[in-house]
Amino acid sequence: MALLDNCMYLVMLGHLLMCPYTKVEESFNLQAMHDILYHQFNISQYDHLEFPGVVPRTFIGPLLVSAVASPFVYLANMANLTKFTSQYIVRAVMGCVVLWTFLQYKKTVTRVIGPAVGRWLLMITASQFHFFFYMSRPLPNIFALALVMMAMRSYLAGHYGSFIWWSAGSILLFRAELTLLMGLLLLLALGTRRLSLLSSLSTAIPAGIVCLGVTVLVDSYFWRVWLWPEGQVLWYNTVLNKSANWGTSPFLWYFTSVIPRALASSLVFVPFSVHMDTRCGALTLAALGFVGLYSFLPHKELRFIIYIFPVLNTAAAVVCSRMWMLRRKSRFRECLALIAVGHLFVNFAITGGLLYVSKHNYPGGDALNQLHQAERTTPDVSVHIDVFSAQTGVSRFGQLCPSWRYDKTEDLPPGGKEMNQFSHLLVGVSSQETTEIIPYKSTHAVISVVEGFSRIQLLWTKFPPVSVVTEPKIYILKKRQEKSK
Repeated sequence: MALLDNCMYLVMLGHLLMCPYTKVEESFNLQAMHDILYHQFNISQYDHLEFPGVVPRTFIGPLLVSAVASPFVYLANMANLTKFTSQYIVRAVMGCVVLWTFLQYKKTVTRVIGPAVGRWLLMITASQFHFFFYMSRPLPNIFALALVMMAMRSYLAGHYGSFIWWSAGSILLFRAELTLLMGLLLLLALGTRRLSLLSSLSTAIPAGIVCLGVTVLVDSYFWRVWLWPEGQVLWYNTVLNKSANWGTSPFLWYFTSVIPRALASSLVFVPFSVHMDTRCGALTLAALGFVGLYSFLPHKELRFIIYIFPVLNTAAAVVCSRMWMLRRKSRFRECLALIAVGHLFVNFAITGGLLYVSKHNYPGGDALNQLHQAERTTPDVSVHIDVFSAQTGVSRFGQLCPSWRYDKTEDLPPGGKEMNQFSHLLVGVSSQETTEIIPYKSTHAVISVVEGFSRIQLLWTKFPPVSVVTEPKIYILKKRQEKSK
């Protein structure tokens, strides 16, 4: 089992190496880790003061990851490795922390439900795409995921005191909506009299005070104003319902789209698990109840419910382990066992395709990397990074040249005086014949075109019969040399 556990770290690192860049949702935490490692106590240089985002986020996650990563970053700097190496390091550290908490949850599943279920849980989760893909990504949901895994572990083991402490941390520090998930589990424990109301309150009140006090003190220091970041996020997303400004999805979208995509073919086993193991069934029903309640918010994203994937995979593992153990009973059961094993290969095939597609989904990071390669011997470069480029892979870790000037100022008019002062431009458009490019035809030349994912194309005459179609996403422009008179 230890060997299988260690293989999970290789799976996580494989996802990281294939897709090292990050997107806009991850930008605050990633930039915060950069600033903590490179600017340390010089808060005036921190990125969040210039680009605060829509709502403030907590620094607690970035602080903890940076503390663990700092010795490795120091060694990388001593070895004269590029600063982008530090992005690999902080993401790898985060991935290892989250994976470690998942393995702790798996160990409890092994002890409480059975070793076979624990093994199947590992294999099923490793065969799927989204959980390992997001594991190293510095999102508030992923910081919360680590605490949720420890809370689930405690709940399954019957350690309700530690369950409440881990739950308080995940809710008050990172994601307030986890009140729904943890609240359902708490109500279940109260309803079955495994936990008394007085005992839960005597633990929850000090846990809440400590967690709230930590986030207010730490984050008020970094934001330079007294605040509780997750409280403001809760007010913005839930009370004001401003999250809907970023897009809405149908009520059942989590059930009809997200869960089927995340679990892939393992989903077919989940319904059969409820009557096989009551402990697993309770967790599964609470997880689905959380999704149902959370579906009332119109703005939906896969990462918002990522916490339930290990729970649903546990349910699938219960069924698969039973099918495998009973394989010698009859021919029919042999076929069921083959289905259990075969579905893992289906999942791996889907994961490989999704990982390949995702590799082409970060044109901003690719564009900045290409610019560094093209102008690596040019000391005096000033580059303007537009919004699309900044949102699709550009980070401070990718700013490799100390002598260069990197600018992300928004809403500058194309072809205006400010824009013409830059020696290079990253412009996120799909054609040269757009209003963002045309004003530069006399002043700048296109030196490179970065393509990114466009769509999937089916080609039944080839194997595999699926092809990834790319299209221009970002144009790299360089200022023309002025002709001498």
